[in-house]
Amino acid sequence: MAVCEVCFRHCDIKEGRTGFCGVRRCRNGKVIPDNYGKITSLALDPIEKKPLHRFHPGSLILSAGSYGCNLHCPFCQNHEISWSAQALQYGEKAECISPEELAETAAYYRSRRNIGIAFTYNEPLVCYEYVRDTAKLIHEKGMKNVLVTNGTASLAVLEELAPYIDAMNIDLKGFTDRYYSEVLKGSRQMVMDFIARAVQICHVEITTLIIPGENDTAEEMREISGWIAGLGYVFGEKPGREIPLHISRFFPQFRMTDRPATDVRLIYRLADTAREKLDYVYTGNC
Repeated sequence: MAVCEVCFRHCDIKEGRTGFCGVRRCRNGKVIPDNYGKITSLALDPIEKKPLHRFHPGSLILSAGSYGCNLHCPFCQNHEISWSAQALQYGEKAECISPEELAETAAYYRSRRNIGIAFTYNEPLVCYEYVRDTAKLIHEKGMKNVLVTNGTASLAVLEELAPYIDAMNIDLKGFTDRYYSEVLKGSRQMVMDFIARAVQICHVEITTLIIPGENDTAEEMREISGWIAGLGYVFGEKPGREIPLHISRFFPQFRMTDRPATDVRLIYRLADTAREKLDYVYTGNC
């Protein structure tokens, strides 16, 4: 039996079993990631798709994903590789790509405007070891590392990755403990702590998906944008109001089909609300 220290759950994992995320397993009394090097998705994407709008705009980045996640968002657009019953099946079929091979692939596409690697699609921090090992090699090649994450990880994990990450897009999915704990099975405080430290380390952009009936009020958006503005953007000595926020539209899918897509007009209104506190607010899926 061993305790996993990646996120707030501190899963006490029995020998041979996995924790909540489905990939961190106890073997010989140690927690190791089953999905190390198992790549389910690989694509050359526009950097804006991450979304990152103020980090090397107009460039491309090689996006790599594995399987597993430490949240259970019922609206997940990548549920096949995150936490649904299909995730393990995808993992079993996934191609094993070593950090060296992935770094070489990234370098190969440099001639096509690729600037590096984005760890994305599933939650990359459930296998932060692979992110760390690959990101080191990417930096040695003079390229960039991007992390697209839900921010549900300990500050110890973040500090281990800090020397190698150049930019992050972090989900701040809402601003109530009820929403995080009951709907997402997560911890808002852990995400807030993660973001507060991340903005001191590298370029950070934040994404909030607006779910009808959950996090769609102007009051909550004022709380979110006000908190972001108050962070202080230590990286680059910028004020917190310069941290970009992406406000995205929800579409019914997976286990949340009981409500309509978010009204486009609401997204635009909430973006205007966020602009009361933030300089760079973007709308998504509209």
